Amino acid sequence: MQLNTIPKNEAERLLALKSYKLDRHQNDVDFNNITELASSLTNIPSSLISIVEEDEVWFKSAKGMQICTSDRNLSFCSYAVASDDDIYIVEDTKKDLRFINHPYTKNGKDSVVFYAGVCLVDKNDHKLGTLCVIDNKPNSLNEQQKDALKLLAKQVVKLIELNKSNVKLRQTKRKLTKKNKMLKGFASQVAHDMKMPLANMILTTDILRSKYKKDIDNQGLDYLKNIKSASLSLSNYINNLLSYYENSAMGKKSAEHFSFNQLLEEVIDILNIKVDCSINLPEKDYDIHTNRAALELILLNLITNSLKYNDKPETVIDIELDTSDAQYDFITVRDNGIGIAKEKQKQIFKLFSTVEETDRFGQRGHGIGLSTVKKLVSNLGGNINVNSKIGEGSSFKFSIKK
Repeated sequence: MQLNTIPKNEAERLLALKSYKLDRHQNDVDFNNITELASSLTNIPSSLISIVEEDEVWFKSAKGMQICTSDRNLSFCSYAVASDDDIYIVEDTKKDLRFINHPYTKNGKDSVVFYAGVCLVDKNDHKLGTLCVIDNKPNSLNEQQKDALKLLAKQVVKLIELNKSNVKLRQTKRKLTKKNKMLKGFASQVAHDMKMPLANMILTTDILRSKYKKDIDNQGLDYLKNIKSASLSLSNYINNLLSYYENSAMGKKSAEHFSFNQLLEEVIDILNIKVDCSINLPEKDYDIHTNRAALELILLNLITNSLKYNDKPETVIDIELDTSDAQYDFITVRDNGIGIAKEKQKQIFKLFSTVEETDRFGQRGHGIGLSTVKKLVSNLGGNINVNSKIGEGSSFKFSIKK
């Protein structure tokens, strides 16, 4: 007898099945756990998760059988998908007239004698395949076992739908990564293209002041001063932006062992501090293991901010290193500066976010430094937070994964 294998909504069903983008690997632990559980609950040796496509049936998970695909016209799972029953059961194919001379009932110990399949029905009523149990001898299921198979089938559908969501997320991530790469390239190119004209503007203002000083009144000289100041500020902004894109990708790669205090001394030398300042290093030096260039950039930004945003006669900066944790090193940079208002502390790590209009030198911040710091700390496997009070100073504590 020729059995029907085509559901009424076949065209829509195939479109829905294609949208789930399932792969054919049988090493998926979540699906394999369900076939294991199905066999255990029913005491039937073989269990399959089948996907019924246009011309063939393939198996996402196979317990107790060495099988990957099957001819759709012969597959019991295809018969189940075309059936109107909630669960398609054949207790003994040898005695069922529908399966006389069926090739799958004549395979000796691999014969399909007992079959019970529950359709995998998605939220739009599309039958994607089955969760089935198979035996090579006559068998039966009680009501409790039938209910268990139905519940497991629903879990399979949830896994399939979750897979679809994950595929979409991966596609979105790839698109965002591509767009971010394009944006980064665009920003970098624009920044590089602007550097030369700005350098020319700064140089031109200096030439005008030097060569035509006698011919320009005080107001004109102030204009030139303002032009140079604005150009320098924009140039600094561009350099910071380039630094953000070029350096924020630093991470645990290229990690090395080095002296923490020695790194701090080098950072202090680079800063060439011109104000009255005391920087207190950790009393005991330790070797740490991380990306040295990334940590140097983090410390440069934090110490620079402590110097810039300070209204005390003497700037005091305390730097601490805690290596007692098994997984992380903790570094604290504490100062006696102007402090940060509580309501502004959450936004200071966002790109282009600034707290003060100008620093102690009259320069306007661009909100790039702390954003770079947060990104670098994250790349090193850690987190950063701030504790600050207006007028009393700020304490930045960050972790680095060992």
